[in-house]
Amino acid sequence: MVAVINTGSSVRSIFNYNENKIEAGKAELIGEGNYPAAACELQKESRLKLLLKQLELNTNVTRGSVHISLNFDSSENDLSKEKLMEIANAYMEKIGFRSQPYLVYQHHDAGHPHIHIVSVKVKSDGKRIDMQNIGRNQSETARKEIEKAFSLVPAQGSKREKILNIKAAKSSAVDYGTAETKKAIVAVLNAVIPNYKYTTLGELNAVLNLYNVTALQGGKDSRMFLHKGLAYQILNDKKKPVGVPLKASSFYMKPTLKNLELRFATNKMVRNPHLKRVKNAVDLAFMQNKVKAVSDLDRILIQDGIKTAERRNEQGILYGLAYIDHKTKCVVNGSALGKTYAASGIEERCGIKSFNTGRTAAKILDGDELNNKLNQSSFISADQLQKVIDSVLHPEFSADFIPSQLKRKKKRRKGKGQSDY
Repeated sequence: MVAVINTGSSVRSIFNYNENKIEAGKAELIGEGNYPAAACELQKESRLKLLLKQLELNTNVTRGSVHISLNFDSSENDLSKEKLMEIANAYMEKIGFRSQPYLVYQHHDAGHPHIHIVSVKVKSDGKRIDMQNIGRNQSETARKEIEKAFSLVPAQGSKREKILNIKAAKSSAVDYGTAETKKAIVAVLNAVIPNYKYTTLGELNAVLNLYNVTALQGGKDSRMFLHKGLAYQILNDKKKPVGVPLKASSFYMKPTLKNLELRFATNKMVRNPHLKRVKNAVDLAFMQNKVKAVSDLDRILIQDGIKTAERRNEQGILYGLAYIDHKTKCVVNGSALGKTYAASGIEERCGIKSFNTGRTAAKILDGDELNNKLNQSSFISADQLQKVIDSVLHPEFSADFIPSQLKRKKKRRKGKGQSDY
């Protein structure tokens, strides 16, 4: 069993998300917790009203909605509604939500059985439930206990890896036009955003791009960029955006830039203990193998669960390199590990000719900074794109430059009638 927990600022949006699934014939309401009557006997408005009323008890809680999905192995398709409710009730009790009102929906729109739980994190006395690290602590403990109690296929140690977020992250990349665009993007976002540890939008895109999804900010002068907006779009086989971008706010999990930035700060601390593993893996690859290209390094590292993500401009010049550790779920730019792990450093270690020649050294921008510039290429003209590329390769110093220490001091001319005395 895999549990995915998301919080948001609007309980109405996640409630409507599940209710709309019912209207589309893709889900059904199978139970509730702490409601005055069976949820199926209540009107749709009454089911929502109870959740909203409880949130009103503490107006200081801005992200009060809770949306949980419990995902089971595809072989467990014989789970009855009664057993699913027992699992849902046990899970909510173990994570500290036993007294909270919640609704349980069973969805039928995926290749594996799963349920969604909608609740709020404001108690009946107005106090807020602390959900800091609930995924790694209470939820992880609850998962293991429930797997044993109900004889479920464990999330860890299963060789088949058919559970939702694992399957979404390791299945073939999304193909535009073969499924509903939004549904396809949601599958990847659900697998990546809550599970991987990234600290910048560029690092997040390093993972998303593996599965043909990208996060876009727009051009620097665009309305979306100026208002810190974010959109998600599908990429084709050539990693070019296709179709219509979908606003981040349109997804129920609200993967907006504002919410992602909250994750950036947390992920930075959580990720640090795992960075040494990536550095050691890279160093070991060069020590034990003849690495002549980045592709060679990628082939070696992937055997240990680490994937490299290259960033190249349209001329094929490598300007950024990120490492995605699928075992620890950490994503890091090479420049964050040190110069020898960045794009230019790896090329030098491979024996590839550096850009630095003679007395003019090319300045290589940070991978994320340049990635942001080049990502805007779909919004700018060819001439403007060339200016971006030209701005990347500009001299840090000129041969005409003379340090001040070497300059001859000019003698001050004495004016007429002036004396040294």
